[in-house]
Amino acid sequence: MDRDDTPVGGLKKPLQPTKQLYHVTLVMDVVAVSLSFIVSWFFALGIFIYILASRAYSYRGIRLKKYPVTGFLTVFVLQGALIYYIAFHAMSEGKPLVIDPLPPIIASLLIGALYPLTQVYQHEADRKDGVTTISMLLGKKGSFVFSMILFLTATFMMYILMNSQGQQNFFYYFLLIMLPVVLFFLYWMYMVWKNELAADFRNSMNMNILATACTTAFFIFLNLNR
Repeated sequence: MDRDDTPVGGLKKPLQPTKQLYHVTLVMDVVAVSLSFIVSWFFALGIFIYILASRAYSYRGIRLKKYPVTGFLTVFVLQGALIYYIAFHAMSEGKPLVIDPLPPIIASLLIGALYPLTQVYQHEADRKDGVTTISMLLGKKGSFVFSMILFLTATFMMYILMNSQGQQNFFYYFLLIMLPVVLFFLYWMYMVWKNELAADFRNSMNMNILATACTTAFFIFLNLNR
């Protein structure tokens, strides 16, 4: 549905989508939902909702992404809380339907903190496409402030969660492992404050890769020490 000719996602020079690609994605969606029933009907329902919302996010006839708040909340809820919820359901013994609400909220906050930073260099391209992102609404500097607030809130809730579980030491390891992300974020924010041209594709991808790598490292650490 998107026909970007400027950097987007992890692609510096994206190719234009084809009709064949659209058909392949439909087949993959059907296969995904079908395989999800192996886990449970509830998991399949969650995957189906995720796919429908993702389609509505980009589909030209609906295009949720063109609305700054609606588009942000779609990603915030689905890629954060919903994915955590159905993944926890799938991997837990007994396939519970009721879980502690705090971890899904933390997941959404972490996704929400990174999301505007993936849009901060696309303002002009999005404007040409008739899309108003949350980053455009906040401005480049405001995007950094918004992301910082969400990340600090997520960190505080992480402390509450781990403290309630008697795992304060894991929280301190979280701070240590995520330190490179925080330092790069502060450096990038400083550069943008000096010159908004620093809000570019390269820095956004570096931020994304670093955040993904450090988060993955933390989860590996948790699994090795559980």
